[in-house]
Amino acid sequence: MRLPKPEKLPSGNWRVRLQVGKERKSFTAATKKEALEKAKKFYAGIEMEKRIPLTVGKAIDRYIEEKGKVLSPSTIQGYKTIRKNYLQSLMNINIIDLKQSDIQVAVGDDAVDGKSPKTIRNAHGLLAAVLDLYRPEFVLKTRLPQKKKYTARIPGEEEMQKILAALKGDPYELPILLAIWLGLRMSEVRGLRYRDICDGRVHIHTAIVTGPDGDVEKGTKTVAGDRWIKLPEEIEQLIDKDKVEAKSDEFIVKAAHNTIYKNFIRICEVAGVKPCRFHDLRHFAASESLALGVPDKYSMKRMGHQTDNMLKTVYQHTLTTKEDEFSDLIDKKMRELYNSGHESGHE
Repeated sequence: MRLPKPEKLPSGNWRVRLQVGKERKSFTAATKKEALEKAKKFYAGIEMEKRIPLTVGKAIDRYIEEKGKVLSPSTIQGYKTIRKNYLQSLMNINIIDLKQSDIQVAVGDDAVDGKSPKTIRNAHGLLAAVLDLYRPEFVLKTRLPQKKKYTARIPGEEEMQKILAALKGDPYELPILLAIWLGLRMSEVRGLRYRDICDGRVHIHTAIVTGPDGDVEKGTKTVAGDRWIKLPEEIEQLIDKDKVEAKSDEFIVKAAHNTIYKNFIRICEVAGVKPCRFHDLRHFAASESLALGVPDKYSMKRMGHQTDNMLKTVYQHTLTTKEDEFSDLIDKKMRELYNSGHESGHE
């Protein structure tokens, strides 16, 4: 099918009109190219419907296969998990016959099963991307479960002292200390090589993530994630200096993701501290910087963030001990004012 020439509207937008059977479709966008792309995608979907019967499950499989080269391994792994465990009542429905009511029921079933609102929303997002490719005219109007705000359980300073005491001399001291002290992500801890150590500093520029086919090495999450951090003596002493001097390509931490996490939980149990997520150690590092009054621009560089939005909205939690200290400071001042006024009133 030859697409008609785009026309410019008085609003400044561009429009392409298609005649599909007895129905006329209009595609409007800010640019001529975008309007044509919308029309092409719609036509591609119509042609797809004519050629092959495609179930929702098979459409998701094809989407994952097509995106495999451009998406991160962890994202692909997440998509495959969704394909296997979420929206299961849709998987055998022909994508041509899929209705909004089918989607609403599937979302409801997952919610009743106790699946997290966040993952249900991710599953719905994947479905939306698939429909945009194979049914571009389909307009989703699904009522999704309300998001639940995650509150990180960050160990307090007293708890962290117990964890650090239990950690000393342990075979997993180095990877856990890298997260607590330097605020590194698990993937960044696992991506460090001996050659990344130079002149008392460590270069964070690679990460190891787990994909559907095992571990994959990739770059940092953002451009700002590529950074240098000064190494404290305590961590330097835990690193094999002979391998650093030889500029070895070996990874400093060779343990798997799950192995490191399980041993972190073990350390917490030895310390008598309620476990938290491994990633919450990064939250602790950011919160300590905040409590110490470290300017945001330095914390951003150290944590590998391009803006302070993530630092302020996610990572920097006010520690309860610091809250109490400031409360005591305020109480002391207010008590002085209160008592002074009270005494003056009785003179």
